[in-house]
Amino acid sequence: MAPTDETGETARHASPFGTTPPDRPPADGAAASGGRMPRWLPRAVVLVLALYAVFQLGTWAFHQLTGLLINILIAFFLALAVEPAVSWMAARGMRRGLATGLVFLAVMIVAAGFVTLLGSMLAGQIVKIVEDFPDYLDSVINWINTHFNTDLKRVDVQEGLLKSDWLRNYVQHSATGVLDVSAQVLGGLFQLLTIALFSFYFAADGPRLRRALCSVLPPARQAEVLRAWEIAVNKTGGYLYSRGLMALISGIAHYILLQILGVPYAPVLGVWVGLVSQFIPTIGTYLAGALPMLIAFTVDPWYALWVLIFVVVYQQFENYMLQPKLTAKTVDIHPAVAFGSVIAGTALLGAVGALIAIPAVATLQAFLGAYVKRYAVTDDPRVHGHRGRGTGPGLVTRARRLWERRPGAAPGDTAPVDTGEPGESRSGGGGSSSDGEGPSDKEGPSGGEGSSS
Repeated sequence: MAPTDETGETARHASPFGTTPPDRPPADGAAASGGRMPRWLPRAVVLVLALYAVFQLGTWAFHQLTGLLINILIAFFLALAVEPAVSWMAARGMRRGLATGLVFLAVMIVAAGFVTLLGSMLAGQIVKIVEDFPDYLDSVINWINTHFNTDLKRVDVQEGLLKSDWLRNYVQHSATGVLDVSAQVLGGLFQLLTIALFSFYFAADGPRLRRALCSVLPPARQAEVLRAWEIAVNKTGGYLYSRGLMALISGIAHYILLQILGVPYAPVLGVWVGLVSQFIPTIGTYLAGALPMLIAFTVDPWYALWVLIFVVVYQQFENYMLQPKLTAKTVDIHPAVAFGSVIAGTALLGAVGALIAIPAVATLQAFLGAYVKRYAVTDDPRVHGHRGRGTGPGLVTRARRLWERRPGAAPGDTAPVDTGEPGESRSGGGGSSSDGEGPSDKEGPSGGEGSSS
């Protein structure tokens, strides 16, 4: 039995060479640390769980506040749009809050007038359709009886329609959806009130907001923030005012056409075309022209065709002549970039993104343009879209030489073509050209060419 010491452990045997052998590694890692976990492990677990909980809470809060954040974004861009007018009135001694209130009052009056006129037009059209519905129904019944040899009567059709299960189910669903429509209307009004309130505060307290933002930044960053703010104000305000001017011109032009054709509600339709075509990107023109065409069709089908032709022609005039001049100094961005920004804004924020996409991209482009170093463009034909010419002979020259080499060609017989190249002339009777290479120069005896005595 091996000798042991007082602790009960086996005594170490001395090495025959007089050295002590190394200790054996512990059989378990926990035994080496005394069977305790590291001190940092509980803290790490708690930290990870806390970060995960904060992330989940932030995600939930962001989804809950998405509507409010979108409203604040709309209000911010609306405040940027009215900032030039407010600053102009404030620079002439008017209080900034009063100037902001006057601008918003003017906007509300214009919007209310437009909605009132459009509502009266739609109500008038609905009343007219209801009054003329029996006549329309009689004409349809007469056409069916004439072409299909039937004996339908308007009374029978009306009774069958009123007693149908489809109409009964439609009325029941419409009655149950009245509360949903009312809730949506109230929600829309509350959303408009929220946007108006935030935009009023942003416009009235614009200088205070800029000072509060710059107070937490170093001086170098303050200059950049103020510069970006100024660019955003110029681009957004310029976009709104240029669109407003184009809406005015478009509305007057379409009003004159509709008035000449005798289409009812011409003033309201002119305002409709002007606003919708300018403030709804990409598809606004087609939405704006559909309503005048429909109302003109009720007067005369040919009038609808004339309205369609005028809408298309005016759109081309606006795209190529009017819009470049009005937006050259405000939102001068490429049409493809504008179209792509509208699509991206619609994908991100829906209709709101489509409205604010163009001024946002114009602001970003103007801000980044100050930090992009530009160089003078070389005067190369390829820059202007022209293909560079090689050093060899052109296509016409090669075709002429092939014509001269054809079998049975007489000396001096050339193709009746003009090379059109500088430095070369047509071949004469001697077969020589100005570049020193004629039909007998450096050519062999084949094909009847070469030197002949």
